[in-house]
Amino acid sequence: MAWTWRFEKSDGTEVQPAVQPEEFTTQGDAESWIGEYWKELLEGGVEQVTLSEDTTKIYGPMSLNAAAE
Repeated sequence: MAWTWRFEKSDGTEVQPAVQPEEFTTQGDAESWIGEYWKELLEGGVEQVTLSEDTTKIYGPMSLNAAAE
């Protein structure tokens, strides 16, 4: 199983992240990573993220702007 993030603008357009993630083996690892790097991602133009396990969407889009409030 591989956990991955999709990085998007607020309109759902996919964008390249300022920080390249690894491929995660657990949901917890993926969520810990986003918790560490959300500020850099937001500053680099990512406004929301979606978490998937292999080809299954788990949740999202989740706004990174909400984390700043």
